[in-house]
Amino acid sequence: MKLFFGTTKAQSTPKDAIISLRENISMLEKRETHLQSKIEQELAKARDYATRNKMAALAALKRKKMLETQVEKISGSRLMLESQVMTIEAANVNLETMKAMQTGAEAMKGIHKDLNVDKVDETMDEIREQMDLANEISDAISQPQLFGAELDEDELNAELEELEQEVLDKKLLDAEHAPMVLPNAPATSVGQQGQRQQPQQQQQQRQQAATVSDEDDELAELRESMGMAA
Repeated sequence: MKLFFGTTKAQSTPKDAIISLRENISMLEKRETHLQSKIEQELAKARDYATRNKMAALAALKRKKMLETQVEKISGSRLMLESQVMTIEAANVNLETMKAMQTGAEAMKGIHKDLNVDKVDETMDEIREQMDLANEISDAISQPQLFGAELDEDELNAELEELEQEVLDKKLLDAEHAPMVLPNAPATSVGQQGQRQQPQQQQQQRQQAATVSDEDDELAELRESMGMAA
């Protein structure tokens, strides 16, 4: 068929059609402007001949009427072409919108090809299971354990009380046998000696109290390291 009728014309795109229509609209506008100018000229002739040449005036009016008819036809054609342009532009927008929607739909199909609700639920269950396992492991690691030995809390408390009693007994013995050292001083009155001995006794008492406090702190640390309340 192509050998007899030639090659088929390529299908025009919406952009080509819009360009062609606008060129025709521009041509019609120029034609309409030209005819309007001629209508004014014929009207001027009719006015000029109205009083001195009736036949010439009537001929000018006839030409004016014919030109006005052409202007009306051109105006109708131009309006039709402008309507086509707006229709094609709207259709082209709809077409591009549909293409974009189809592209989006294909992309969503590709994303959801290997994904469904059951797989999502299964994955979420696995995540929750692993999180629970991680929490159990963390709790097990954070709890102190004495491997290979099961300890009796009551027995440990009794042993700790014995140690406390031994420490207190030792403190009392040390306090009873503590030597009383007095500095060499010239003989003074009994009242002056009593006043000098009082600061020395107060200093010794403070030293003994500090020793007791340090040992109490050591016992508290020992209790804490063994995980027992006081």
